Amino acid sequence: MAQALSLTPSNHDRDSAKMTYVYPVVSRRAAGVSVGVNLNPNSACNWACVYCQVPELKRGTAPDIDLIQLEEELRTMLASILHGDFMQTRVPAGARRLNDIALSGNGEPTSARVFPQVVELIGRVMADFDLVGRIKLVLITNGSLIDRPRVQAGLEKMAALNGEVWFKFDSATASGMRSINQTRISPDKQFERLGIAAHLCPTWLQTCVFALDGAPPSENEQAEYLAAVTRMRQHRLPVQGVLLYGLARPSMQPQANRLSPLPAEWLDDFAGKIRAAGLPVKVSL
Repeated sequence: MAQALSLTPSNHDRDSAKMTYVYPVVSRRAAGVSVGVNLNPNSACNWACVYCQVPELKRGTAPDIDLIQLEEELRTMLASILHGDFMQTRVPAGARRLNDIALSGNGEPTSARVFPQVVELIGRVMADFDLVGRIKLVLITNGSLIDRPRVQAGLEKMAALNGEVWFKFDSATASGMRSINQTRISPDKQFERLGIAAHLCPTWLQTCVFALDGAPPSENEQAEYLAAVTRMRQHRLPVQGVLLYGLARPSMQPQANRLSPLPAEWLDDFAGKIRAAGLPVKVSL
């Protein structure tokens, strides 16, 4: 495996390992090394979030996946991390722990037709490296395809592998989702999908907050978000909590110059409101 410069939380270069599907990152939220599995090497996604760091993002779905190559790359990466000098040569001293394998990358991973087979493949590799129950298998998703049977089959397999879903939930309003995620999916439909995910596999909300044209999310946006959290509690959705984070890396989308980070105090204040509404929160700047 080709070597590259040391990894940092601000460097999530999908090409750092010179592989098609597998890439390592130092995750600020995971506080360690995350092995990413990119099922969208064509940089195609069914959403186009304005803060997305993927260059040349286009609308579409995952291409055909070469499962044999994916497995070979994953085994090579894990061998280097667990039995080679990867941690010593590539990772800062304070982050030299393998935290998870994450289905993430350059688009919506559940759009891959072989999504459940990929989860099964990862589970087999985790078992061979004695990692089942020792690290997490994370799916980072916009949740838009959760109601498809093949995606649900994958989530059931994930649950048996210490799996965890990070379900994108940036806004609880139709206008907010159009503005931030550039999708016309209704918030009520997403709420239904969130319920499906949370009942199949432990699920966290993943919420990115930022200033747009210098202004933080409006009072109405905040109120609707908190109302959605209250609704989750009322419906007894087993949501684990909220991963609340700001802009750590620059957007690669046309709206990039309209976005800016919010002060840490703003995130902490909003996190307090979410906790008051009934969900735990982990904050990352």
